[in-house]
Amino acid sequence: MTAVLRQARRDDIAGMHRVRLSVAENRLIALVITESDYVAAIEQTGRGWVVEDQGEIAAFAIGNAATGNIWALFVDPAHERRGHGRRLHDTMVDWLWSQGLDRLWLTTDPGTRAESFYRAAGWLEAGRAGDGSIRFELARHGSRKGQVR
Repeated sequence: MTAVLRQARRDDIAGMHRVRLSVAENRLIALVITESDYVAAIEQTGRGWVVEDQGEIAAFAIGNAATGNIWALFVDPAHERRGHGRRLHDTMVDWLWSQGLDRLWLTTDPGTRAESFYRAAGWLEAGRAGDGSIRFELARHGSRKGQVR
């Protein structure tokens, strides 16, 4: 059976949260994310996608159409290096552009594979957040607002 990328639904939340808690980098430490946070993120402020492999959520991504924030993009360690992250990234970014956004942003910890992933995908560093994480931005090609500094 081939891994399938599809839009996330409420009944995927437990699997998405399991993936979120399984990662070795960019771990949740002080922040508590609840089921209602996921519901709002995939039904009200944005959209989410999952990669399902043999009936199990292997990876997921969520983008916020109101702010342009990449709320989440995580791959279960047992499913890494299969292209799931890049497929999710490209699907999410394309959808966010279709919502009329000109600039997207995210934060990630420095020195992580996520930092390398986003740099390779064309994201540019735009500073540091108060917690020391890197703020990345991605400008839509042809955006009148110019390029990321």
